[in-house]
Amino acid sequence: MQATRTFDHPEAPPAVKSRSFKRAFADVREAWDHRELWGHLGWQDIKQRYRRSVIGPLWITISMATTALALGLLYSVLFKANVPTFLPYVTVGFIVWNFIVGCVTEGTDVFIANEGLIKHLPAPISVHVMRMVWRQVLFLAHNLVVYLVVLGIFFTALDHPYTITQGGPEHPGLSWTIVFAIPGFVLLAVNAVWVALLFGVISTRFRDIPPVVHSFINLVFFMTPIVWDAGVLQSLAGGDSKWRVLIAELNPVFHFVEIVRAPLLGHAVDWHHWAVVGGFTVFGWLLALVILRNYRARVSYWV
Repeated sequence: MQATRTFDHPEAPPAVKSRSFKRAFADVREAWDHRELWGHLGWQDIKQRYRRSVIGPLWITISMATTALALGLLYSVLFKANVPTFLPYVTVGFIVWNFIVGCVTEGTDVFIANEGLIKHLPAPISVHVMRMVWRQVLFLAHNLVVYLVVLGIFFTALDHPYTITQGGPEHPGLSWTIVFAIPGFVLLAVNAVWVALLFGVISTRFRDIPPVVHSFINLVFFMTPIVWDAGVLQSLAGGDSKWRVLIAELNPVFHFVEIVRAPLLGHAVDWHHWAVVGGFTVFGWLLALVILRNYRARVSYWV
């Protein structure tokens, strides 16, 4: 009788689910671990854009300065505002706005523009988002030169309580509270990542999204207090007309701009700005992780 032997086979590893929040979190975490990669690629993007240019990335600063100067002088006349206080307001608003609009518009094309790398580079797809956000951070750093120049010119008008427009609220002036711009910008960059992830994945599937966003962003610009002061609405909204203030308050972009612009100009930042931005941060990341969980693996087929 032939003896039989039994062999103990090791248990097979559990199947890894392709759709799980663990994989979504891992994608973002691994992208952060590859920060040397996207940091280098983001810097190379800027060098490539201004290759063979005499002054290089300084064109970013010059473009920002001329636009802020022209619109600042124009709207200061229209709103009867003080140029020494209104021009810094418009300049800082443009700096923050350019960062936001750059992350939103380029975020819709972030995966489409990196089709070759996605198909041939074994890296988390969040790497391409962080590369794009890092590139916008470098643009912002160049534009801050304009802020420093404007601050040096109009410092005497900003270092004490002042108003931007006639009848507008009085601001306390520049002080140590300028450091609150740092956490404000960090929140801005954190939100830029989830916005690019969300719109980037959706845009790879529905190619109509990028042109729609590009068209809609122009309307958002004029509805956001960038070249006009929100205090104008408060001065006009007398009596039972307080609803006019909602024109600015219901615009979420206004709150994102304000948490960075207000400290840089010596304005008091109301707590509700931080609350709105914090709420959008939590809700936006939850929504982005859901999209990343369900459709992360399909991006390489959609691009």
